[in-house]
Amino acid sequence: MIGAAVLLGLLVATPVVAGQTTQQAVEESLTCQCGCGLTVHSCNHIQCSSGEPMKEEIHRRLAAGEDKETILAHFAERYGEKILSSPTMRGFNWLAWVTPFAVIAIAGLTLVVVVRRRVREHDVAPPTPPPAGDPALRARLERELADLDRDA
Repeated sequence: MIGAAVLLGLLVATPVVAGQTTQQAVEESLTCQCGCGLTVHSCNHIQCSSGEPMKEEIHRRLAAGEDKETILAHFAERYGEKILSSPTMRGFNWLAWVTPFAVIAIAGLTLVVVVRRRVREHDVAPPTPPPAGDPALRARLERELADLDRDA
């Protein structure tokens, strides 16, 4: 019985929640034009001269049955693409989004290549032991080994 009541409550509440989510989704997709730099949904100015009328227009358009894309297209036509909180992925906008990531990737690869080359160039071969026939080096080695034995 309780389960049926909960299910009925969810079914009744679902259209309201979906409407609110759509309203919020549209508001978050638009930048407020008052200069705050926030989305219409997040604008914290009391009685904002830009955000409040936009919220009302969004509500009217959603009530009239328009979908998110149609509403966003209307606002983009009216204010220009600057109103969209995230730019579209076509034309120059696509290039503007991709370029920074491409530059970072290319710079990283270049850095890896340069560092590997420098490491290879400066690899030091292990020291070779002195030739067995050099008595001066042999005597020096014996003295240094004897000094190490005394210090230890």
